[in-house]
Amino acid sequence: MDLIKSMVVAASGLKAQSGRMRIIAENIANAESTARVPGGDPYRRKIVTFEQKLNREIGAQTVTIGRPTFDKTEFKLKYMPGHPGADENGYVKMPNVNGMVESMDMREAQRSYEANLNLIQASRRMITQTIEILRK
Repeated sequence: MDLIKSMVVAASGLKAQSGRMRIIAENIANAESTARVPGGDPYRRKIVTFEQKLNREIGAQTVTIGRPTFDKTEFKLKYMPGHPGADENGYVKMPNVNGMVESMDMREAQRSYEANLNLIQASRRMITQTIEILRK
């Protein structure tokens, strides 16, 4: 039963990390999305949050992805006088997305995803081996 429990917990980790990668991909895709009106705000980077949740069926804590929060760091200004979103001085607010940070976050999410997947595969092998031993 503990092997099944570990698989359920790891599966919740897979789902959470998958959601995290989806939000990181959204941040990367919008790294150059500016406002279309003068003085408007551009895309604001989203930050993933995780929540702990009790799975009553198996009696174990699992993880879920929570509601994303917004990064409160300041927008950078870029001089682009012909842009529709430029202010009276010709500056456009740029999103607070840093490609290097997003790449590092994506790599961390991928590694966490792989670790959970490896746990599921190892548990599955152990269950299969146990069944084989019991058959003999």
